[in-house]
This record gives sequence, C-alpha cells and structure tokens, in this order.
Amino acid sequence: MNYPNVPSDYAFVREEEMAVYGLKDHQRVISKLNTHLGLLYYVEGTITLEPFPETMLDESKASPVPDLLLYDNETAESPIIVEVCNQEGLKKDLKKVMQLVDEDNYGIVEGYVYNYKSQQWHQYHKGIGWVLDEPSFSQLLQLDLHSFL
Repeated sequence: MNYPNVPSDYAFVREEEMAVYGLKDHQRVISKLNTHLGLLYYVEGTITLEPFPETMLDESKASPVPDLLLYDNETAESPIIVEVCNQEGLKKDLKKVMQLVDEDNYGIVEGYVYNYKSQQWHQYHKGIGWVLDEPSFSQLLQLDLHSFL
C-alpha cells in the first residue's frame, strides 16, 4: 500500500484551520436549549419548530450557521435563531443576528443572543427591533428560553 508522506502531502492542513472554538460553557448552553426544545418537539409535540444545533440556514449553498435554529418543516424556513456568546463575542453576534433578521433571506422572525457570562438575553424581532421587555421570551413559541438554562 502507498501511504502519503504526512509532513509534505498534508502541509496544506494547518492546525489553526481545524480549530473550533467550542468552549464547554458555550456548548452546554446550546445543549440545554436543544435538549429541552427537542423534548417539546419530538416527545411532547407541543411546539411545531424542530431544533437543530450548528446547522446551515440554507442547505443548498454556503450560508450562516447559528448556534441553534428552530426550523419549520412546512415552510422550509427558520423563524428562530439563537447565538450563544461570552462578552468578547457579544458585539459581533448582536450585529450578525440583526443582519440575518433584517435580510429576510431565511424567514427569521426572532433572533436571540445569549451571553452566558453575564446571563443576559438579547432579542431582535422582525418589524420591531430590539426587544427590551423579557428578551428571552419567544412570542412564536410562547416560551421563556431562559427557563431551559
């Protein structure tokens, strides 16, 4: 068998390109939200939006990947997205969520950013803007997302 010479044949793969910034606190929040919302969707059938962690908004082409999206299988849209961050990533994620909701490319109505360090929620709602009263409460789901953490 002919095995590749690792140092030269794979020189194009650099360690920093393979790195994923998946801090445990960050992943824990995504996991808790996905687990609780998954139970409501798959087991109890009390919500109609299917949760997907780290999934492209549009599978037909390269597209943004929110930390969590809630997908409507009837309309093939993602009316809710959630980004999880710490203080360092907050500004970038707030901008990303606002842009994705405003673009109107994916049917997003509610975009959330959760800062796990400060335990603060931010919600950007289509046609309304930033929601200051109960920003963790989803009008679409009629649920407080913070209750799952």
